[in-house]
Amino acid sequence: MTEAAHNPLLQTGGLPAFDAIQPQHVGPAVDRLLADASAALERAVSDEVPANYEAMSAVLDVATERLGTAWGAVSHLNHVMDTPALRAAYTENLPKISEFYTRLGADERLYAKYKAIAHAPEAANLSAPRRKALANSMRDFVLSGAELQGEAKARFAKIQERLSELSQQYREHVLDATDAFSYYATDAEMDGVPADVREAARAAATADGQEGHKITLQFPSYFPVMQYATDRALREKIYTAYVTRASELGPPERDNTAVMTELLQLRQEEAKLLGYGSYADVSLVPKMAESPDQVRSFLADLARRARPYAERDLAELREFAAAELGLADLKPWDTAFASERLKQARYAFSDNEVKQYFTEPKVLEGLFRIVETVFEVKISPDTAPVWHPSVRFFKVERDGALLAQFYLDPYARQGKQGGAWMDDVRVRWARPEGGLQTPVAHLVCNFPSPQPGKPALLTHDDVITLFHEFGHGLHLMLTQVADIGVSGLSGVEWDAVELPSQFMENFTWEWEVLQQLTAHVDSGEPLPRALFDKMIAAKNFQSGMATLRQIEFALFDMRLHHEPAAAQQIQQVLNEVRREVAVLEATPFNRSQHTFSHIFAGGYAAGYYSYKWAEVLSADAWSAFEETGPLNVETGRRLRREVLEVGGSRPAMDSFKAFRGREPSIDALMRHQGMA
Repeated sequence: MTEAAHNPLLQTGGLPAFDAIQPQHVGPAVDRLLADASAALERAVSDEVPANYEAMSAVLDVATERLGTAWGAVSHLNHVMDTPALRAAYTENLPKISEFYTRLGADERLYAKYKAIAHAPEAANLSAPRRKALANSMRDFVLSGAELQGEAKARFAKIQERLSELSQQYREHVLDATDAFSYYATDAEMDGVPADVREAARAAATADGQEGHKITLQFPSYFPVMQYATDRALREKIYTAYVTRASELGPPERDNTAVMTELLQLRQEEAKLLGYGSYADVSLVPKMAESPDQVRSFLADLARRARPYAERDLAELREFAAAELGLADLKPWDTAFASERLKQARYAFSDNEVKQYFTEPKVLEGLFRIVETVFEVKISPDTAPVWHPSVRFFKVERDGALLAQFYLDPYARQGKQGGAWMDDVRVRWARPEGGLQTPVAHLVCNFPSPQPGKPALLTHDDVITLFHEFGHGLHLMLTQVADIGVSGLSGVEWDAVELPSQFMENFTWEWEVLQQLTAHVDSGEPLPRALFDKMIAAKNFQSGMATLRQIEFALFDMRLHHEPAAAQQIQQVLNEVRREVAVLEATPFNRSQHTFSHIFAGGYAAGYYSYKWAEVLSADAWSAFEETGPLNVETGRRLRREVLEVGGSRPAMDSFKAFRGREPSIDALMRHQGMA
């Protein structure tokens, strides 16, 4: 039998054999695919292959896409099914992968070939998506060091390899620090915590052979304790463990302090090699924002508008906590608890009451029906090998033709990275060797698992998260562009990729929609109108404080990557940003930067502002649906055709203007968040 027949990572043409991939497959597959990709690179730069878009794609894109798909499967498993053996295989092969892509992006011969394609008379005859893909490639060659020479080029390559190692170390430290903590709470300590959370915690303790209730730092376990536990000492204990993860206040082998410093220093050195003043300047080249100063002005303007509302939010919370809860000195481990109690007192409902109506099966059924209606598709179950029994697989069709497929991995578990994300398994592509490759997405969340005999219950925030990630998925899956560099999210400016995801969140606040999303876990009744009205009244509860919190993260990120000295004074920069922006004082031991994976291990370096930037776009896009109704097919069709289907084949601002007929305005965002 051939090597490919034995190694699932070398099988081509279908979906990854996630149920068959083992750590021992990784090294041999990576070596083989890297050898093939390196041979393809040598062939592409030789005289054998003409300086022609199609010819180059047939040689190079086919080989690199095969490598990328296999490594993507390994990387995905490393995020969702981490084991010591898989981590070792991933870590061992990561430098080889980094080295190849660094070499590819900086290859002068390849750059020259693409320049020849771009400057040839035939370039004018390329389709608009291909011209955009080619322009992006030319820009990316420069940012990848293709114009560097000698020692500078060698140093640039070393930096890329080390950066990928450090990002992986950072991520591992966060995962290990999160997984390492557990506390077994007594019945008395769990007072106030919702029954379903207590049951799950008791079952987890029993599974460990322990008494009491197991509390972990996984969000579905951690946050309900912070929100509902009446035991202040318990909240302080769990909060302290959460905000000191992966820092110098824990085990040294999981401390991210030195990792962050080195990452920032290397990013700054990379920027200098490329001729830029800072890494933030490099980061913004392929984004909508024009300069770090423009971003900081945008954030400062937003902070100025939000601050009066945030100050009012905090004053109300302090007054309530002192008068009603006996918390005269409000501490950070009290804020979620006091906020939940204030919300219950003011609006006469709790998150836990709402959660009983959001059973996972009903939410999914409703989400699918909305997407089917607005975007004129059909979603149905499909089959594929999966990495965990709780993972499901679906297909998306229109008029009987397959558009895309997606995996859904909904629940939190040991060995799975926290948070929620969408990633591609593969993108839509008219393959050079013939045939249309349809896109496949991963949708990953960290919801609480269902308890025996019951469906999983989602908070309204969980529902918002699901819709958010599905919006990213739609961007990938509904694209009609078939050029690999600008299909789906590829080539979309980073500060515009959140537009579809944040847009989708708006559906979760519509009465017409929530009737389709809800069925009480016991009675099956949909969400009552009276409860919905309370949710709407509470929608912008503490929105001022929430806005300033996001601005704090975004400004901290931008300053770290724009100020050359910031690498040596990370805590000082964060303290300064908090003094400037935050209304709520952080504890001296809060080390949130040590788990800020978005910017240190997740691609958002000098780009975290894009969440707020894209909120402006998404709020304004949603206002079109406010004018026509949330399930209006004609408005959905226009959004689909002008934004989702065109992917990265044209500038995001052009797509937005094609949909709205004008440039975006910040007014819709301020109105949506109750700060107009």
